[in-house]
Amino acid sequence: MATPPEHELTFFFTDIERSTGLVRSLGSEYCDVLAASRALLRSAVAEHGGREVECRADEFFAVFTEARAGVDAAREAQRALRDVAWPAGASVHVRMGVHTGTALDAGDGLVGLEVHRAARISAAGHGGQVLLSRRTATLADAEVRDLGVYELAGLPEPEQLFQLVAEGLPSEFPPLRRARRIDDLRLRVVLADDSVLVREGIARLLEEADMHVVAQAGTGDELLEQVGATRPDVAVVDIRMPPTGSDEGLRAAKTIRRLFPEIGVLLLSQTLEPAYARELLATGEQRVGYLLKDRVADMNEFARALVRIAEGEVVLDAKIEKTVLAGAR
Repeated sequence: MATPPEHELTFFFTDIERSTGLVRSLGSEYCDVLAASRALLRSAVAEHGGREVECRADEFFAVFTEARAGVDAAREAQRALRDVAWPAGASVHVRMGVHTGTALDAGDGLVGLEVHRAARISAAGHGGQVLLSRRTATLADAEVRDLGVYELAGLPEPEQLFQLVAEGLPSEFPPLRRARRIDDLRLRVVLADDSVLVREGIARLLEEADMHVVAQAGTGDELLEQVGATRPDVAVVDIRMPPTGSDEGLRAAKTIRRLFPEIGVLLLSQTLEPAYARELLATGEQRVGYLLKDRVADMNEFARALVRIAEGEVVLDAKIEKTVLAGAR
């Protein structure tokens, strides 16, 4: 086991997955959820000799003088959270990240690049998952699964990430959030359609075409959440989505174009409606597309369309291309 420098600390970050949705669904009962989760985290941290640094809304930050203690606290906290009977049948899951490095004491908290690294590691995970940096995994000598090397937002160097493996805890999770694996050069796609069968069918075909479906969504709100979390190359969006089945997909696509202009958007529709295509083109004539759903049947053509959109082109169904482009001009 490696020996840490004298002033090195282990940072432990957590937050509740989809906390905004829990607030909406639970109302005032969310206060009980928050209090219970905080109590379990504080108990695990204290039991393993840690110190709470900050607690804000659903986020929690603590430090340990030893990496193994921080990892043990995360493991026990996840087990304790798993066994809680949450109110109103709510599904409450907490993501956790543990990283070891140095920091400066600013008087009212700890600051430094390694603190930010720990927070980014935690944010990359999913509820019920514990992510460790390479430094922490080495020092703690824990049982882990190597997830690969990732670029994390705002950090100058990539980070090799590991998932803590422990009896009784989940072992399978979706691809990491807000992180890009640097050795995975496949096109990254988010799918949005209110039909699970349609989504799964397209996802399977895209995986066979050597593309990486990083997330799926059944509503416009869920699509925006997944796009913000995974930052794909392209979002494939059905125009008509819940709750009204009108143009929720189009509106979500326009929001993606406004918030994440580097992400391509391909709209799918059962029937071609030039007005919708023109609305999408109004967001900028780069990285956008509009096709009939029937085009998915030709996977080679469909895959080429996604690649072209990711590379900055406009892809329109041939049946309306001249009409739409003329109207746009």
